[in-house]
Amino acid sequence: MPRLAALLAVAAVVALAGCGGDDAIPYEERPVANLYNQGMNALLADEYRESARLFQEVERQHPYSIWATKAQLMAAYAYYKRNDYDDAIVALDQFIQLHPGNADVAYAYYLKALSHYEQIADVGRDQENTALAMQALNEVVQRFPDSKYARDARLKIDLTRDHLAGKEMEVGRYYLTRKHYLAAIARFRKVIDDYQTTTHVPEALHRITEAYLALGVTEEAKKTASVLGHNFPGSEWYIDSYALLTGIDVRPEEEKRGWLARSWNAVF
Repeated sequence: MPRLAALLAVAAVVALAGCGGDDAIPYEERPVANLYNQGMNALLADEYRESARLFQEVERQHPYSIWATKAQLMAAYAYYKRNDYDDAIVALDQFIQLHPGNADVAYAYYLKALSHYEQIADVGRDQENTALAMQALNEVVQRFPDSKYARDARLKIDLTRDHLAGKEMEVGRYYLTRKHYLAAIARFRKVIDDYQTTTHVPEALHRITEAYLALGVTEEAKKTASVLGHNFPGSEWYIDSYALLTGIDVRPEEEKRGWLARSWNAVF
């Protein structure tokens, strides 16, 4: 029995060797500087797949070299440049976990946030990546508030919040056009409560006014329109709410046709 086990082990090794076939890449140990420089050259030549492979070789062949740590981050960057965002995020998470005190860890967090941010889909689609981007961008700001990466992250957070609010508005309009008024009001209120600094708030207040009027809850409609008028007195959405409540359109005649078209398109 021991001899049989030994023979089976040998057979397994032979079988594994045979599986490589012509596709197997022979192992060739090379100086760390050569590998790293070749990876950089491939990166500069936009050969991102080859660049990532070479940087991985740096880590594999010279795991205890200072270049191995740099190569981990550069491999992640090569994935990012190739739009292989999932691979980039995995590589960056590994870098962050292994090197939390590295001088480049702020950049690793920022590149991870970008990898989520650049996957944000239009408001008509699922917004999971938008939520992940928001989380990652906030982490950059919280961990590295004085860094150059935090400054850009703050700008992208504002855009991401506006995008998430836009999704809520789209769903709210959908419910409104189908006369599901309570569901529509809930969506528009979420915009007001959670995304109050975005550009969508005036329209959200107007749509709530519209929904309350459709439900026959006139007093609530008036209160909402009053909030809209107090906070956005020059907004066209307030003018539209005023017209709904009073039947009086105070816009100049030449503006009415254009505004009516924009308002109609926003809903339908």
